[in-house]
Amino acid sequence: MARAASMAMLALAAFAQTGHAQSVLRDAETEAFMADMSAPLVKAAGMEPRNVQVLVINDPEINAFVAGGQYVWVHSGLIAQADNVNQVQGVVAHELGHIEGGHIIRSSEGIKAATGITLLSLIVGAAAIAAGGGEAGMGIMGLGQQAAMSSFLAFSRAQESSADLAGARYLSAAGISGKGSLEFFKKLQNQEYRLAIPQDNSYGRTHPLSGERINVLREVYEVDPAWNRPVDPALEARFERIKAKLVGFVSEPAQTLIKYPESDQSIPAHYARAYAWHKSAYPQKALAEVDALLKAAPHDPYFLELEGQILLESGRPREAIPPLREAVAKTSQPLIATLLGHALIASEDEANFAEAEQVLRNAVARDRENPFAWYQLGVVYERRGDTARAALATAERYAMMGQDMLALRSADMAVQGLKPGTVDYLRAQDIAMVSRAAVEQQRKKK
Repeated sequence: MARAASMAMLALAAFAQTGHAQSVLRDAETEAFMADMSAPLVKAAGMEPRNVQVLVINDPEINAFVAGGQYVWVHSGLIAQADNVNQVQGVVAHELGHIEGGHIIRSSEGIKAATGITLLSLIVGAAAIAAGGGEAGMGIMGLGQQAAMSSFLAFSRAQESSADLAGARYLSAAGISGKGSLEFFKKLQNQEYRLAIPQDNSYGRTHPLSGERINVLREVYEVDPAWNRPVDPALEARFERIKAKLVGFVSEPAQTLIKYPESDQSIPAHYARAYAWHKSAYPQKALAEVDALLKAAPHDPYFLELEGQILLESGRPREAIPPLREAVAKTSQPLIATLLGHALIASEDEANFAEAEQVLRNAVARDRENPFAWYQLGVVYERRGDTARAALATAERYAMMGQDMLALRSADMAVQGLKPGTVDYLRAQDIAMVSRAAVEQQRKKK
């Protein structure tokens, strides 16, 4: 998936661009929250939390999906429209049901069955046409296409219903109320009403109607011991923070300032306005909002991260270093470490380059799927005259972005300058081998 989507960090600028219309929003605080929020559900689904990632995609639609592997992709629009963390947990539980049920892999079964119906109708229809029954033959083919589509849609609806019930089991096992799940389906039902989608049956749809799902799940949730269990206040407070910063990052500043007016002096409001003012190129106003945040929590690592980001991106990298150092020391988050490495390099002080190298090496060791970190590491190697490792860092970045020819060239350059048998030398050889095979495969397709 890292090669199929562009990425952006809330704490950084966009750092990889492909032809994919969506971008993955990477932010240390958001990823930590998603991991903590979903961990009880992941365990209830029989999976290991460290192997499951819940990531946010920059898309205004109220949606979430799985697309292979143990990844749950949540649209930014869903978080922005969710009223509380319990609603997001309900959605994540449903998506985990798809993962645990192997629905992505099993979707080929539905396609295979539909294809079989289509082929059979084509054969029978062609035989009828050959026998002189042209209209009958065309009719058979048309009915076959309809039957094939109905078969696939029924298969898809069955998977969705299965994921609904699986999600309900996970919520129950985790001791989390299903109220949020029902509330979310009511949001979807309101969308169906606005779009004038017929509510009499779900024939011709990939998903059951939201009303049908609500009726089934209500009977399950209302008898569950966790039905009236309140949401964890601390988790809800964290949700309101990441929701506000997400709104501030993806929305137009004017919209953010309407949603979070100056009269609102809450932590989420300061957070959202800080991003809005920063996007609008008013760094002093953005820093004033951060000052309010730090007054409330002087050593909050994510507030310190935001202060460092604004200072760095406002051309004040030396001032950005102290708050970012403290944030890294408190969290060890690789995304924040990457920002610190960037600030150390941008300071143009050679005395900072050794620290930058160490910080960035630690960052990519914990999070290899970060093109911007590899770029910064390549920069610091180049500044220090280590062209071979600069080429290796560049090869890592291009390989991750799916630019196989550029990855091959950089890897070959790294191999020529690295000592044979070392870890870096072997890694450069691996990238060259994989990239060369990909390039050859692309040539054969042409």
